[in-house]
Amino acid sequence: MLVLSPTLPVNSVSELVAYAKAHPGALSFGSGSNGSAGHLAGELFKAEAGIDMVHIPYKGGAPALQALLAGDTQLMFDNLANSTPQLKAGRLKALAVTTARRSALIPELPTLAETGLPGFDIYTWWGFMAPAGTSKEIIAKWNAEVTRILATPEMKAFFAQQGAEPAPTTPEQFAALIRSEIPKYAKIVKDSGAKVD
Repeated sequence: MLVLSPTLPVNSVSELVAYAKAHPGALSFGSGSNGSAGHLAGELFKAEAGIDMVHIPYKGGAPALQALLAGDTQLMFDNLANSTPQLKAGRLKALAVTTARRSALIPELPTLAETGLPGFDIYTWWGFMAPAGTSKEIIAKWNAEVTRILATPEMKAFFAQQGAEPAPTTPEQFAALIRSEIPKYAKIVKDSGAKVD
């Protein structure tokens, strides 16, 4: 989600974009590292909104969040679990989620697509992979077991605490997701000139 310092005089994505356009290069956004999801979300936001912001990479999400709380940066694209306690304490404000759909965990928060950036959709995902050549039978058995485990109340509760939502798929659907993500992120990296240190 897009979070920012409560001292920044904006309360919506459109106000943030207008502020950034009126103050080119004055805003900085932190991330956990060069090439991280937060970094690439910020670069896509800059490109889609037509604004200039400075990226400041940190050595992890926690130091990036601390920098935001200290006022060293003005905003960041962070995961729900990391920022939610600070939101509840009033130390941050959230403007939108970066996913195509609203989060079930914070349904009142709009998506960036809803706020005027159609098609904006960046999220962190995890999956299991096996070595090439692993038999289809083993993969099918593994997939069935993981799907069963993800449906348990314990796992649903665990993921909710992390700000995540389990989304089990078939091996074919997961392969299709990976194939669709590669060109999306390659374009963001190429367009922004992002480099890993």
